[in-house]
Amino acid sequence: MANPTIRGRGSTSPGRRAMSAAARAAAKRSDRVRPGPGGSAVLDTPHGPAPRRLEAPDDASQARRDENQHVGPVVLAEEVAALLPDRRRRRVRLCAFLAVLLVLGLTALGVLGREYAEGRHTDAARAQAVAAAQKAAPVVLSYDHRSLAKDFAAARGHLTGAFEEEYARTTSKVVGPTAKKYRGVVKASVVAPPNGGAPAASVVSVSPDRAVVLLFVNQVTTSTQVTGSRVDLNRVRMTMTRTSGGWKVSAVDAL
Repeated sequence: MANPTIRGRGSTSPGRRAMSAAARAAAKRSDRVRPGPGGSAVLDTPHGPAPRRLEAPDDASQARRDENQHVGPVVLAEEVAALLPDRRRRRVRLCAFLAVLLVLGLTALGVLGREYAEGRHTDAARAQAVAAAQKAAPVVLSYDHRSLAKDFAAARGHLTGAFEEEYARTTSKVVGPTAKKYRGVVKASVVAPPNGGAPAASVVSVSPDRAVVLLFVNQVTTSTQVTGSRVDLNRVRMTMTRTSGGWKVSAVDAL
């Protein structure tokens, strides 16, 4: 009778051993997470520490987590808030500096604009004063004993201020009686170059409302006191003043 074959643990066939290993692995995977008491989930960790219960965080732990999460932003906000006064001070200083620059710029612009306007007015005053002096000199410095009233009235139309009053007194008390007595005739003219250039007149000083003009004036005089005619070459300084009626003579000085 044949002896039955006794198989030990080491004699298990390879196929059977592979099936057993696969079954154990599947069982371990299914047992890693299993329901625990109270409906909570229990995590089984093979070859590790005791199973750890996965529970929902309570209110206190959640508050601590929220507080920890907000530590960074709160600190950053406090630092930014601490920097705000310095930034405000820098902004105020910058605004003040810009305001000073603006005021200085506007002041300089106003000064330049005023100087430019005064320069234009001065140039206009120079031309107008010279033209008025050239026109007034022959009238003021001329007269004829046959038409004294007319000549003196025409001259006063070019005068202004105290000089007009002084001229009226002088002509009525001195010039007029002398011209009638000696039959005097005086004809004045501003010297002009032979080639027909501008008359000999120049501006000594000028402002928008006042100018001093120097003229070269020839006076031809005839009277019973002289034989023939006498020619006087005079330098005359006329002070011109702007009035509502234009530029007028306010002073005459013979040089």
